[in-house]
Amino acid sequence: MKIALGCDHIVTSLKMEVSDHLKARGFEVVDVGTYDNTRTHYPIFGKKVGELVASGACDLGVVLCGTGVGISTSVNKAYGTRCALVRDTITAIAAKRDLDANVIAFGGMIVGKDLALEIVDAFLDTSYEPSEDKDRLIKKLMAIEEDYKENKQDQVGNDEFFDEFIEKWEEGYYHD
Repeated sequence: MKIALGCDHIVTSLKMEVSDHLKARGFEVVDVGTYDNTRTHYPIFGKKVGELVASGACDLGVVLCGTGVGISTSVNKAYGTRCALVRDTITAIAAKRDLDANVIAFGGMIVGKDLALEIVDAFLDTSYEPSEDKDRLIKKLMAIEEDYKENKQDQVGNDEFFDEFIEKWEEGYYHD
């Protein structure tokens, strides 16, 4: 099974520990970055993970940033994803079992290493348990995207999608 993995600069070291853990469990990891602690933008990496999962190039995804809020939001903007922001193993299990989430997100500055690895394991070791009600709800969730399907080509696989924002960052437009 292929797992797409991504993070921002704040939690790179934890992402590497998650990567090592996944590989030790026998998963193939597609690490989209970031790879160091140089300031970057989480939407870049959330979008990449979301697209890999939605396209079928990867089976599932795991993303993390400081709180998990930003990167989970960016994954969900990728057409075809269902990313759940989780803080514990119970919500990771529920996300997969009840929502058939294909990506999970968590805050690396919130959960810490041991809990992060438990969350990942809980998510990967859980299967979706289909039912008519669950399938109907998922279908409704995914239908929200249908209005945007016509613009899909402008976003998916577009490596220049964030260029405007990266240029502004490099020009000093944004400040922390």
